[in-house]
Amino acid sequence: MELISQKMRCLAPELDPLRLGTGWKKEDLAKIQVMIESTFGDSHPGSGHLNALVEAAREGIAESGGHGARYFCTDMCDGESQGTDGINFSLVSREMIANMIEIHACATPFDGAVFIASCDKGMPGSLMGMLRVNIPSVMVPGGVMQAGPDLLTLEQLGMYAAQYERGEIDAARFQWAKENACPGCGACSFIGTATSMQIMAEALGLALPGSALLPAASPDLLTYAKRAGKQAVILARQGLRPSDIVTMESFENAILIHAAISGSTNCLLHLPAIAHEAGLTIDGNMFDRLHRGAHYLLNLRPAGKWPAEFFYYAGGVPGIMEALRPCLHLDAMTVTGKTLRQNLDELRQEGFYERCQAWLDQANEKYGLHLTRDDIIRPYSQPLGTDGSVAVLRGNLAPLGAVIKHTACPREMFRAVLHARPFDSEEEAIDAILHHRVSPGDAVLIRYEGPKGSGMPEMFYTSEAIASDKALGRTIALITDGRFSGASTGPVIGHCSPEAQSGGPIALVEEGDLIELDVEKRILALVGVHGERKTPEEMDRILAERKGRWQPKPRKYHAGVLRLFSEHAASPMEGAYLQFDKPEQ
Repeated sequence: MELISQKMRCLAPELDPLRLGTGWKKEDLAKIQVMIESTFGDSHPGSGHLNALVEAAREGIAESGGHGARYFCTDMCDGESQGTDGINFSLVSREMIANMIEIHACATPFDGAVFIASCDKGMPGSLMGMLRVNIPSVMVPGGVMQAGPDLLTLEQLGMYAAQYERGEIDAARFQWAKENACPGCGACSFIGTATSMQIMAEALGLALPGSALLPAASPDLLTYAKRAGKQAVILARQGLRPSDIVTMESFENAILIHAAISGSTNCLLHLPAIAHEAGLTIDGNMFDRLHRGAHYLLNLRPAGKWPAEFFYYAGGVPGIMEALRPCLHLDAMTVTGKTLRQNLDELRQEGFYERCQAWLDQANEKYGLHLTRDDIIRPYSQPLGTDGSVAVLRGNLAPLGAVIKHTACPREMFRAVLHARPFDSEEEAIDAILHHRVSPGDAVLIRYEGPKGSGMPEMFYTSEAIASDKALGRTIALITDGRFSGASTGPVIGHCSPEAQSGGPIALVEEGDLIELDVEKRILALVGVHGERKTPEEMDRILAERKGRWQPKPRKYHAGVLRLFSEHAASPMEGAYLQFDKPEQ
């Protein structure tokens, strides 16, 4: 098989001298060329450590007879941007990372690739780029940070902030939390978007078995990065591409694992976007179908008890897969060139779980605990829940769907009729919540925060303000066409589609309308006005009259990537990827 990199050398005579000028050796030019694309940078803890993994992958490539070329496109941090307009750039940054991967991989073709990332948009952006360029590739998840003192983790900071705003804690305690919530590098230590997407990479078969969500400081992570470099060379020789690995069965496996870990609702944005790059279509209906009756097993924050560093100690993704073994498509192909079944069997034979147990023993000693693996990953027969972790709600308020993470929602809010309190921005809503202008029994609606409205930022501070308020956390709902952090808890419903900027029904809600929420029946509907119940037919007429008077708000952004996103983003329930008009036939 002639390598594409060698074909390029014949077509572009300047290529060899330019690479020699870059520092390549003459003998490197004829080797298998592997692009190492990472989100390394000083942008945040999830990317600050990745260059060590880049060098480990490069070493593995060299030992296998290839040559690794380092490329970088660092990502932003949602946490650093919370509460500012900077968070509006978060979702579109996923698209830009995928675009840069396409540029890097296609401008100078490579025979294979290793992708290294850790966090919220770096992981899905890399996976989208990986599927788009479709060259033999391995994904290396960059691991998770360890917890701070008292097992403090970053998702608790929103609670501390709301408590400080209400005068419930003093400045010293708030400062202590800020100084200790991130003791080192890696993704934040809870099952948020970053950690969920690391798990999804392995669940899809695109990362080496057992490599997702290791502690970032673990020497095992460097070993996996080196192995990934070696495997990329093997895949390049075999010609095995991501499109040969990822199928609908791969995505079904991933969604079942998403249910078992109580994964971030943002996965309902990212997995459809990744599938789209593979020429596949998955949607909210698929998530809802697979989550129904699925066993929720992972006792990690925010829905569970322990920090995410304990995931690896309990067996990681293979541990979850073993618990779900009868439910999974075990013949799905993976980047090892072997099936999921073969990988799981080999891990058992090689002592993988014994090594995990040794790490758990060390953690127990460090933190003064007595945890077993079953305390972290529950046996299938002893689940934390038996209806997955998310539900897709529909009705005249969300005809295309809306998402709730019901494992993080109080049971008493599973069924309610609430009074609408609509706000046209998050800033207005959080001010009303923090200053007690919202009452039990209200439904706070935050609209014009979808992809076309403002870029689809997270409503994390607002959700934390509600969840940490004893009077509101179990008595009101938060509904938005924006999205939530994977750390969000409470009665929060996001991705409401169609979004307000597109004229969706959420734009038509008025003060005092009645909203019915029924999680078990998957209902989110307007059922009355001014506190008075109406028939469905009456509500249809009222909404039609309001739609006739409705005018779209002026665009918030008139230049740059957010204008591009606002003009071309797909709906939240489709994945909010950039969607351009099809050419005329």
